[in-house]
Amino acid sequence: MTTPTPTATGCPYSLGATGSAIQREGAELRALGPAARVVLPGGIPAWSVTDPELIRRLLTSPDVSKDAYQHWTAYKNGDLPPDWPLRIWVDVRNALSAYGDEHRRLRRPLAAAFSPRRVRTLAPQIQAITDDLLDELQNAGPDEVVDLRAQFAWRLPLLVVNRLLGVPDDLHDAFRDAVGGLFSTDLSPEDAAAAPARVYELITELIAVKREQPGDDVPSTLVAARAEDRLSDQELADSLMLIIGAGHETTVNLLDHAAVSLMSHPAQLAMATSGEVSWEQVVEEALRHEAPIATILLRFPVQDVHDEPTGLYFGRGEAIAINYAAAGRDRATHGQDADAFDVTRHTARDHLAFGYGPHLCLGSELARIEARIALSSLFARFPALRLALAPDELRPLPSFISNGHQQIPVVLGPTAV
Repeated sequence: MTTPTPTATGCPYSLGATGSAIQREGAELRALGPAARVVLPGGIPAWSVTDPELIRRLLTSPDVSKDAYQHWTAYKNGDLPPDWPLRIWVDVRNALSAYGDEHRRLRRPLAAAFSPRRVRTLAPQIQAITDDLLDELQNAGPDEVVDLRAQFAWRLPLLVVNRLLGVPDDLHDAFRDAVGGLFSTDLSPEDAAAAPARVYELITELIAVKREQPGDDVPSTLVAARAEDRLSDQELADSLMLIIGAGHETTVNLLDHAAVSLMSHPAQLAMATSGEVSWEQVVEEALRHEAPIATILLRFPVQDVHDEPTGLYFGRGEAIAINYAAAGRDRATHGQDADAFDVTRHTARDHLAFGYGPHLCLGSELARIEARIALSSLFARFPALRLALAPDELRPLPSFISNGHQQIPVVLGPTAV
């Protein structure tokens, strides 16, 4: 395998597999320029793009693809190790990894399910699920330490997406336990292979259920498309993996970081709970400050791309990773205090946390609605909610893709009357 050529500032930057310093790495990469040569875990050369304007240009360029089968030179030449732990991100055949007409074909049946109008009708159900989870939390004593991520932030999005997709109740917990492994980037090759294998097992069960008992939901629509040969078996399974996995992980980390930031900044929390700033504004600042998906893999120029504003050249078939976490802290966009969490920030909405262009996250509106309902309800029910340890003692997820914490120990405090 070839080693990437050094940048003008030195050797390629090695991205850590553990996700232990996402924002520090983002700052160091920004200092190397709008994009920098990096080495992904497993020794895979790539670019990491951190400049928001360059990201927008690349994400809307017809000369940049997400299809590794067609456009990643190393993939087509067999240069990737068979046991590369991140293969699942380029092996899948769904709207996440498709290009051009194929992307439009695979995205179309998903777009209707996640249309803003449809997801807004889910607000009462989201509120009901939120209230049920808060009732369960309330069973703990006011001074008892509980894990807010495991008992609230992790469960709410999965219950919502499963309700939206008509996933049977007996598969809920299994999907919850399996999905997280798709985003871990520090796994051994054996464990990295086992994680998607388990998800595929569950998807096979879900497909069988929908063939026997079709409903008015996306899985049933996709199963019907497969029966009419409009999807292959892999496209069917991988499309379900996309909407269950992506529909869950992004919102979990959004709730995670938003809650931690608010508990760490009591004055800003008071502004939100008093109505001085809207929960919508809080959610946008949380998305900017800590992008739930820190880095997304991968894109590939279909021909040599010269970006005139930066003077950078991206060679045909090279790998490009988009660093959303670093882009959210861009000082040219958000000022010299871009590292600070500030719910009054006037540029809060000017972020790329849900992507941009044709691959804009289908579930972005759903995630925003969930977050506004969940956060407002959580702090209304537990107005004295506080972290049980210092924010810098929270352990990050073992991933440079998924940006969240392993646990969020909190003390609930007295319940509001």
